[in-house]
Amino acid sequence: FSGMFCMNEKPFDHVLVHGLVRDSQGRKMSKSLGNGINPLDIIDEFGADALRFTLATGNSPGNDMRFYMERVEFARNFNNKLWNASRFVFMNLEDETLLENFDRNAVSKDLTLADKWIISRANRIVGEVTDNMDKFELGIALQKAYEFTWSEYCDWYIEIVKPRLYGEDRDAKRAALYTLTYVLEKVLKLLHPFIPFITEEIYSYLPTVDGLIITAEYPRYSKDDNMEIEEEKMNLIMEAIRNVRNVRTEMDVPPSKKAKIIIVPSLDKKSAMEDGQDYFKALAFASDVEIRDSKDGIPEDAVAIVIDGVELFIPLDELVDFEKERERLTKEKEKAISEIKRVEGKLSNPGFMGKAPEKLIEEEKAKKEKYEEILKTIEERLSKL
Repeated sequence: FSGMFCMNEKPFDHVLVHGLVRDSQGRKMSKSLGNGINPLDIIDEFGADALRFTLATGNSPGNDMRFYMERVEFARNFNNKLWNASRFVFMNLEDETLLENFDRNAVSKDLTLADKWIISRANRIVGEVTDNMDKFELGIALQKAYEFTWSEYCDWYIEIVKPRLYGEDRDAKRAALYTLTYVLEKVLKLLHPFIPFITEEIYSYLPTVDGLIITAEYPRYSKDDNMEIEEEKMNLIMEAIRNVRNVRTEMDVPPSKKAKIIIVPSLDKKSAMEDGQDYFKALAFASDVEIRDSKDGIPEDAVAIVIDGVELFIPLDELVDFEKERERLTKEKEKAISEIKRVEGKLSNPGFMGKAPEKLIEEEKAKKEKYEEILKTIEERLSKL
């Protein structure tokens, strides 16, 4: 009203009204309850960026948010992840001769499926985050930028490119470094409104930019970076790798134990699996990858994984040393039987049952059920072996 009266024009085009920040129990912060949070204390311990990240991720229009210290710690961990990933990129940029001809045209012939996938995914996230920001959906925008940075850029792409960065092929290394820095620049700009201090600091080390991130142009969606076919291929490869990892985890197979993977894809999925052979070796611990047109000759005891249009088989003897596994499971079985006998001894002791609190008795009964379930699982696995 003052703006209208004094200036005869509206003072703002948009006003964002956010909810209250409540304590972890949902109570309004007040002096009388003594449950207020001093932001300066949080900043001293975790950093201003971690606090900003926490408040932005809990922000949804019209709703209050609860403040949890664990979320501030999580935000700090994300900032550390971004910092360490950036350091890894800059460490590999120390050879300045690799920065010659450091543009898309110069490296395009050496871009791999993974390079095109992460460029396309970054481009898609730019479009989505921009759309969310325009709608004032700040929490959703940050969530998407965070998930892309942590999962796809750090956990997948950086792991995928390591063999090229450590190899002797300079053209392949240059293409990988170009992609790493190209996507990192977009990531930093997307995250800058939320975590401005760490992104500004990292941005100052990028060899491909000049000036400050705060005055740089916000990233824009580009049709040239849209590569849907490569995205679809890479998403299928990643789903297959995740499933192989899950099987290995369930079977307690250590990462050091390599195993052959036999892949039988449908015709439309075959090129994706052929393009992904190196990724299976690097990320699914494959000693060898064999792509077949049929399931003929595949060992009957092979572990089978089925996803959309693709079947993967891992010969069991490639995964498990049968003698060692029997020995290990036998020891686990003896331990489980011993625990069951110990608990049964307690529960059949009139002195214990007569004097022990009800809670303690229930805990012992729960232990008995747990060890009986463990024993059943061990016996099933021994039977399969």
